[in-house]
Amino acid sequence: MTQPLVSIIMPAYNAEKYIAEAIESVLKQDYPNFELIIINDGSKDKTESIINSFDDKRIKYYSQENKGVSAARNLGLKNMIGDFFCFLDADDFYPPKSISSRVAMFEKDDIYFLDGRVAFCNETIEKSIKYYIPKIKNVNPNADLIKLNENCFMGMSWMIRNNQNIIPFKEGVSHCEDLIFFIENSKNGLYSFTEETILKYRQVTNSAMRNLKGLHQGYQYTFDFLKENKYEKNLINAFKSKYLSIMFKSYLKNFHIFEAIKVLLLRK
Repeated sequence: MTQPLVSIIMPAYNAEKYIAEAIESVLKQDYPNFELIIINDGSKDKTESIINSFDDKRIKYYSQENKGVSAARNLGLKNMIGDFFCFLDADDFYPPKSISSRVAMFEKDDIYFLDGRVAFCNETIEKSIKYYIPKIKNVNPNADLIKLNENCFMGMSWMIRNNQNIIPFKEGVSHCEDLIFFIENSKNGLYSFTEETILKYRQVTNSAMRNLKGLHQGYQYTFDFLKENKYEKNLINAFKSKYLSIMFKSYLKNFHIFEAIKVLLLRK
């Protein structure tokens, strides 16, 4: 019996420091039937030469001028041919059973989204600082995503059944583009997860999540998106309450007192 093909989409921008480790983690999977689609998003360092140093027919390489991570992922979505697909950032790492443990759980036809444990690691990937563990199984995840309740979302850790009707990423958005992508594509189908650790997430000092202004703008963009697309009012209110709470705590933690007060006023 032929194994399903899995498409792994890896955007890369000035990723010379870690991309070799990311690629090697895919090539060392115990599941061989995959295509690794790498999109070089206008890198100015040695990213391209590092990618080209790998000789494996399962690697498919594309290069474009710098358009941002969403445009790079969309190019991967456009060219993938897998039965399932997932994403791996060029500074993160797949444990050896990342693909196989998720594919094995797609046996039920109504499962469309498969997740797993995520290890948040130090910059060298050698030490796990904490774990993210999903909390829901065999349910549609759409409402949980909007509520930001951490039941099923930490970032780009899902494997998704390719039903040929995938809505692409919003381009030109620097934060929350992954959340909006999952919200738009999770209206049908069930979500589940494996107990296996499927992603090692590298916490680096220049992480985009540390850009509080950009994060705030991303949440506001998502809030406007939910309103414009007429999602349920109770879900929109739940999203607003949670994102303002997150921003208030984040501003306080980083001693941006004035910004925290402004967020507090918006919560009233």
